[in-house]
Order: sequence, then C-alpha cells, then structure tokens
Amino acid sequence: MKTGESMPKSHWLVVNTHAHREKLAIENLQRQNFQSYCPLMRKRLRGRTGPREVLRPLFPSYLFVRVTPDKSQWRPVLSTYGVRKVVRFGDDVPYLDARFVETLQAREIDGAIVKPREPYAPGQDIRIVSGPFDGLIAKIIDVRENDRLVILMDLLGQSVRGRIHADQVSPLGAN
Repeated sequence: MKTGESMPKSHWLVVNTHAHREKLAIENLQRQNFQSYCPLMRKRLRGRTGPREVLRPLFPSYLFVRVTPDKSQWRPVLSTYGVRKVVRFGDDVPYLDARFVETLQAREIDGAIVKPREPYAPGQDIRIVSGPFDGLIAKIIDVRENDRLVILMDLLGQSVRGRIHADQVSPLGAN
C-alpha cells in the first residue's frame, strides 16, 4: 500500500499500528498528507471452499511513514487513528535509510513483495551438515514454511522420512 506524494529531504519512521489496522492508519495518514508504505505479501489460506490467496502485511502491525526529521512535522502521526505509537529507542526516534524501503518496493510485483527463489527444491539431493545426522545424504521431499525441509534419508538400509531446518543442510557438492 503506497500513498501520498514524495517529499524532499525526508526519512522513514517505523510506526506501530493497532492490530489489523494498517489500512485504517494509512488512510488517515494520507488525509494528513503523509506518505506511508505497508509492504504486503501473498499468503495461501485453506478454507472450506478451498485454498485462496490473500494479501497480508509483511510486518504485521507495522508500517513506514515518510517524514522530515523535524519533530513538529511528524508529531501528528502519534494522534492518527489506527496508529499506536512511533517506534523509538528511549527518547530517540530512529529513521530508516530510504534504501531499505526502496529495496522492498523494488521487490513488489502486482502489489506484493515477491519472496526470493528458494535455494532448495523437492527432488534435490542435499548433505546434512549439522546435528546427529551430520554427513548423511538425503533427498528433499517437500519445502515447508519457515525454511523447514521434509527429507528422505537412508538409515540402516531403510528409507526414513524426517524434517530439518534449511540451515542444517547444504546442496550436494558444496561444503
């Protein structure tokens, strides 16, 4: 969700919104002529009528607001409907480097952040590099959320199915 016009000599604040109120906060910030950005990602939900894709915030309950560093310029953000608070470290308000937000915006396709290509795919052979099965060769059966892999490995002459985190493996041929 992008709103407003770009402002010269400005920075990005991180704003905490009330739960599920990112859109409300953006609409109210726009009325006050603030540019805001809430990166979205596609998420697949399963329901009674079958799977469907929805857009969800990449950072739930957070959005970015472009402001000038002058405190009096961004103070109205605090009293905006939907906004809970500005993220601070004590009395200091950290500003995001504009390149961070620009990088997120550059990864958007059709209004959603596109996840980088997975380094692992079903059918790929991998080597386990840590844990009790260190050194074993396995085949990836499935790639799950949160970098979890379902693997098939040979233990004592039998094929055994297991789950492992992607940090614990490397592609076959790499060390």
